[in-house]
Amino acid sequence: MKKGILYTIAAYFLWGFIPIFFKAIQDVPATQIMCHRVVWSFFTLAIVILLRHDISRLRGLVTRRILMIYLAAGVLLAINWLTYVWAVINNHVVESSLGYFINPLVSVSLGVIFLRERLRPLQWLPVGLATLGVAYLTISQGQLPWIALVLAFSFGLYGLVKKVAPLNSLHGLTLETAVLFLPALAYLFVEEGRGIGLFAHTTPVVSSLLALSGPITVVPLLFFAGGARRIPLSMLGILQYISPTIQFLLGVLIYHEPFASGRMVGFAIVWLALIIFSIDGYLYQRRVKAAAVLRKLEAEERIIP
Repeated sequence: MKKGILYTIAAYFLWGFIPIFFKAIQDVPATQIMCHRVVWSFFTLAIVILLRHDISRLRGLVTRRILMIYLAAGVLLAINWLTYVWAVINNHVVESSLGYFINPLVSVSLGVIFLRERLRPLQWLPVGLATLGVAYLTISQGQLPWIALVLAFSFGLYGLVKKVAPLNSLHGLTLETAVLFLPALAYLFVEEGRGIGLFAHTTPVVSSLLALSGPITVVPLLFFAGGARRIPLSMLGILQYISPTIQFLLGVLIYHEPFASGRMVGFAIVWLALIIFSIDGYLYQRRVKAAAVLRKLEAEERIIP
């Protein structure tokens, strides 16, 4: 389990500090960054698949139904990536962190709506508090925190699609980027034809960073895939707040984004919701484990003559 914790923490730390990467290429339009991210991620994943000798296996798994599932997942992922990149390079790191703070609560709500999952009584409280926090931010700032909501709902819906997706994380992400690859590549060629494509037409550093957007995207995903299988869900639920916390601190302390009292109150309400949500999840997992141990002991007692 120790290795799983290290893998998961590594993934969340890399995601937490990723705004620094996108700030370094903030002179490139968000649409071009997103398309480069898709293209270079696909190349990176293709290399991994080749090294694992998985091409024939992946090809054999793909059906029309699976292709449509991953097309939907890919579109949601593209919306999430584009919104996030635009937010970072336009100085909305703090609001983007809010999106990933409320994402777990959005995912729970989507499970209730689409999968008819039932919430435990205490889970309704953080969902209500998060809604109150978003409402407070809307009223205090005079506008809906749309960046946070788009990020939370696009990633929540992405998770919902992945819940019914049959492929493992590596094969799934490869297929998601594959269905986006040609449109993204076509867009970059169109921009190049219009004379506004920046790859290879800007500094070598920026061009290199655009190419590195693939590995920067894939590496934490592989860390996460390796870690999530090895640690309990309750621990995963707590560790997931590392990333938005780092992003929030970057936005406030490094990039000096405004964080007035009205915004502070709204965030505080959301943080309170997350504390309640995390404690309830932790206690529930402990009860489940205790019940499993009790059932095992009872079964052993019945076996012993």
